[in-house]
Amino acid sequence: MSIPIDRLIVIGENLNATRKVKATSSRVVRKNGKVGIGYTDLDGRARILDCTEVVPEDPGQQESFRIPHIAQALRKRDLSYITWAIRAQELAGAHVIDLCVDEMSPYPEERQEWLQWLVKTAQAITTSVLAIDSSDSATIEAGLQVHDSSKSRPAINSFNLEAGREGLVEMAKERNAVLFANASGRSGMPQDAGERVRNLKECMDLMDRHHIPMKDRFLDPLVFPIGVAQVCGNHYLDAVNELRREYPEVHIFGGHSNVSFGLPRRSVLNHAFTLLSIMAGCDAVMIDPVMNSPGPYEEFRYATDALTAKDENSLRYLKYCRGG
Repeated sequence: MSIPIDRLIVIGENLNATRKVKATSSRVVRKNGKVGIGYTDLDGRARILDCTEVVPEDPGQQESFRIPHIAQALRKRDLSYITWAIRAQELAGAHVIDLCVDEMSPYPEERQEWLQWLVKTAQAITTSVLAIDSSDSATIEAGLQVHDSSKSRPAINSFNLEAGREGLVEMAKERNAVLFANASGRSGMPQDAGERVRNLKECMDLMDRHHIPMKDRFLDPLVFPIGVAQVCGNHYLDAVNELRREYPEVHIFGGHSNVSFGLPRRSVLNHAFTLLSIMAGCDAVMIDPVMNSPGPYEEFRYATDALTAKDENSLRYLKYCRGG
């Protein structure tokens, strides 16, 4: 499966070892002394990922506990659950599947082994583009070493101005990989819209020097929670606006659900912020496509492009309406 060029690009974030489900969620099944995550496999059978060993026995502790279901599936090598986690995202509209195992171990060598296993396992399940995601460049390189490019292109998530990350640009060129860049600077996280734009312009300059095609570049201005600072939403949206003016053909995305951390009814904020981000210039979203259907976002993008004369004669909108 290739990344589309004329529609909203959806990056599925759900194959990340940080993903958790509340122990009080309706997805959690308790039966015969066991606790697990219920799901329906690809053959339509009801299945359970056994999580008993990681869930506290004390009911009081369970009230606030969050089950690390992806990490549990990886540790148990539960291929049924991993297959479901990948295919469910694809069926919900994901074009790219993000893989991250950083939470599996504090030791780099073990993280590299986990990622290599997951890359090979995922490629046996899907031909979608796999985003190899890590805060450690050596772990990304390890994942690329076992990636079979005859099945699909890899993506690298992500390059930035932090020391040691620049090698990922050359790695992307060598492996014909899609390259994600985020707005982190040499001395830490960006403080405002201007710093986000300046950092990503430097990233663009480095990608220019390595001749990374524009269609293979994804810029992430970084979404921070408005619960930390009310202006964080504006900083991100202003950066998206400026980057879209500066680079009409580049892809721009973000982890839009980050904006709502710590606040109630997060889905309301996430939905509104994703729409605002598309209006500002995002043509890609990194979301949980199973819980947050990308359909309304894609419809919104087609409609707004038609309404603001970005879609000549509304041709893309008409094609979308006809099911194309």
